[in-house]
Amino acid sequence: MQSAVSYRVSVAAPASHRFLVHLEITHPDPAGQMLWLPDWIPGSYMIRDFARNVSRLSARTADGAPVTVTSVDKSRWQCAPVRGPLRVDYEVYAWDLSVRSAHLDQHHGYFNGTSLFLAVAGQEDRPVSVELCHPEGVSDAWRVATTLTPLAAPSWGFGTYTASSYDELIDHPVEMGCFDLVEFEACGTPHAVVVTGRHQGDLDRLARDLKRICEAQIRFFGGQAPFARYLFQLMVVGQGYGGLEHRSSTSLLCSRDDLPLAGESESQPGNGYRGLLGLCSHEYFHSWNIKRLKPALFMPYDLRREQHTPLLWFFEGFTSYYDDLFLVRTGLISVDSYLELLGQHITRHLRTPGRFEQTVSESSFHAWTRYYKMDENTPNRVVSYYVKGALVGLCLDLLLRQHGHTLDEYMQHCWQRFALQGRGVAEEDLLAALDEIVTAPALRDFMRQALHETTELPWQALMEQAGITVSLRAGEGAQDAGGRPGSRKTVLPWLGVKVQAGEGGAQISHVTPDGPAERAGLSAGDCVVALDGLRTNAANWEKRLQRLAVGDSVSVYAFRRDEWLATTCVLTEPPLDTCVLALADDPVQRVIAEKWLLDART
Repeated sequence: MQSAVSYRVSVAAPASHRFLVHLEITHPDPAGQMLWLPDWIPGSYMIRDFARNVSRLSARTADGAPVTVTSVDKSRWQCAPVRGPLRVDYEVYAWDLSVRSAHLDQHHGYFNGTSLFLAVAGQEDRPVSVELCHPEGVSDAWRVATTLTPLAAPSWGFGTYTASSYDELIDHPVEMGCFDLVEFEACGTPHAVVVTGRHQGDLDRLARDLKRICEAQIRFFGGQAPFARYLFQLMVVGQGYGGLEHRSSTSLLCSRDDLPLAGESESQPGNGYRGLLGLCSHEYFHSWNIKRLKPALFMPYDLRREQHTPLLWFFEGFTSYYDDLFLVRTGLISVDSYLELLGQHITRHLRTPGRFEQTVSESSFHAWTRYYKMDENTPNRVVSYYVKGALVGLCLDLLLRQHGHTLDEYMQHCWQRFALQGRGVAEEDLLAALDEIVTAPALRDFMRQALHETTELPWQALMEQAGITVSLRAGEGAQDAGGRPGSRKTVLPWLGVKVQAGEGGAQISHVTPDGPAERAGLSAGDCVVALDGLRTNAANWEKRLQRLAVGDSVSVYAFRRDEWLATTCVLTEPPLDTCVLALADDPVQRVIAEKWLLDART
């Protein structure tokens, strides 16, 4: 039986990067059908104006008579009234190789429904069908990877798929092309990984490792997966990293060197593969924490405007706490490797002056215009709800353990209390759920301060109490320089800037508030061409600093745009903003730490 709303997706010529979409509406609004396209995609909190890629939109009746279509605003179109079915045709330009939009060329096609499928106003809750057509002029070996429900399509093949509503339709991205495929089961639920792009990765190992992560997370939330099957869509490129969660799949982007190679030791993954596993773990955890346990504000999503929630510290931050934790719990990385990752996480937080300017609740609320629209001043005024949110989760976990409970219990309680009851949450719901685990005024005080104040979190004291040795060292670029010819010091002195390659010099990309450079009048965008009379660029920047010492007064020559600038900086000691973690030497303390880190394994 044909759906009242149906789409057909085809391709004119892959090299033109254009999807052709045919939309048929059996029962259009008799007063004139309104069509609209989302302005953002769930999980990526920024207005992206996908409609800018729509062109050549036209409409006609069932007998071919043209129907007038008028643009109402940037992402809505009004069709004139018609009797009988309405047929709409349009093109979508697809040349964004990311997990958020759509991409098409001779080698593969990928799209999110938010980029391709015009919504039929007033009929968003009705079932829809989608016919995916094999592109002309490409290999017959092209296949389809999506978790849309097949209606008249072979496994991994082109054909017709269905969804129960527009919301479901846009939550199943589609990959098509000559991809590699590996399948496995996790707690009895079928899973698959499709890999697009040239690579030499050991996909069997990837599948084995993902199986361990998936089974651990399914058991974490009660042992029953919230989906009938799951798909990891992985695009490999020269350099790239990112992921976006969906209800039964995730779209991922990674560098091809991040994949494991056949024959490599499996005792410890390299840094690239460790990062990829952490990314997969993060997006998979979202299957519960944001896709089903979600803010009440997102029930339903309003995809035509920003939806400001102060809760991303929980949905992204706590997910970031658990992503690498599941790697050590499943034995994929060692405790030392995990502590290295956690130390890097804390280091990123310490190198963000904005943590004293913005609360994590404010960071969540203003993600649309601040976190997702970064500039040279972002680190000075914004705190990451990913990074600080994860530290809030860590601190809460360690505080709960002091009361005989764990963050695991809290997350599982929230799942049972809200998600399984079909309820969205507000901040007061999350705090009330915490009280239901343990009534402790100190925990409430901690959460109030952690979410709504900018004072430093007590992560260091809590970790030391949990059997972790914490060392804070001089920061980026402050490594030991002893023994080098002409060296006058053990660490690099500090200017309070980050630099990158610029035209003829070292261009400042970031200036730390109240640091030596800011006090000397330097700004982001200035291009430093000489330090103390010697030509300087990004490549020799550290070498120049190695011959200077804390307390030196240094002449700085730079260009601001095309204007000459000369000033003097007094170098200072670098801040202690590099965190190094290790298990305590004391055997009793080590047992405490390992119980925390490996709790779920044992």
